[in-house]
Amino acid sequence: MERLSVEKIIDNINLEKCFHAVAEDYSFTIKIDEYVHYACGAVHDGHQFRKELWDNCLHTEYERWYEEDPETKNMIASHPIVITGCDSRFEYDLNRTPEDAVFETAWGKQLWNTPLPEAMKTKSLKKHAAFYKVVHALINKLEEKFGVCVVYDMHSYNWQRWDREVPTWNLGTSNVDNNRFGPSIEAWRQSLSEIKFPKNIPSTSKINDTFQGNGYFLKYITNNFKNTLVLATEIAKVYCDEYDQIIYPEVVSTVAQELKTRLPKHAAEFYNTYSK
Repeated sequence: MERLSVEKIIDNINLEKCFHAVAEDYSFTIKIDEYVHYACGAVHDGHQFRKELWDNCLHTEYERWYEEDPETKNMIASHPIVITGCDSRFEYDLNRTPEDAVFETAWGKQLWNTPLPEAMKTKSLKKHAAFYKVVHALINKLEEKFGVCVVYDMHSYNWQRWDREVPTWNLGTSNVDNNRFGPSIEAWRQSLSEIKFPKNIPSTSKINDTFQGNGYFLKYITNNFKNTLVLATEIAKVYCDEYDQIIYPEVVSTVAQELKTRLPKHAAEFYNTYSK
């Protein structure tokens, strides 16, 4: 893996080079092993939190971890194109608009002891902007090359905070073209529901049951690229103990192995249907 400037990353994409890189400021990683008609993203995988923010932050390290999406990068790491955030959403949230990306309160609790100086916010928002420059270049290249593209937008959510039964998998589709892509969305939901987990974890899969797919990553791509479907794919945090901060590696591994075959199969069907 190389450390590259945003400009160099974009040059590589425009030249269709295969590479593994971390951004110069270590805010995100991208790897392209092959130019294919699908990409994977894990914008909330990051846990890094700038040291200059520590003393001013009222949330504990555990509270931050609880709201992040740990292991989502590992679930999609085997695929040819993967872009992931390295920084915690508590510094800036890649799944929110630039205006809302730096939190003042987070999940009902004030985040900062004293309001963040503008210079601190600007530092974070530069990273947010850089990430989206690369996303734009990447999807532009894939649409240009293949005509259509599908993006698997991986997230996880805290299922134990709900006071009702919630699905193992949730697809948020309220901001994508359901008339056009409905069959592909349903095929992805169906495929996810067939995954068999260890530890007697049930496998249920629903659409817009817990989340509706209102994230900025999905909206940014959908609004800028007319032939790309973004599948906001949320797994309940059945792969960890969300209260004791314990990861279950055998469950993470199961998800990664299942997605290794299911995801390219779904992407191939998507391409065969919509590239005509």
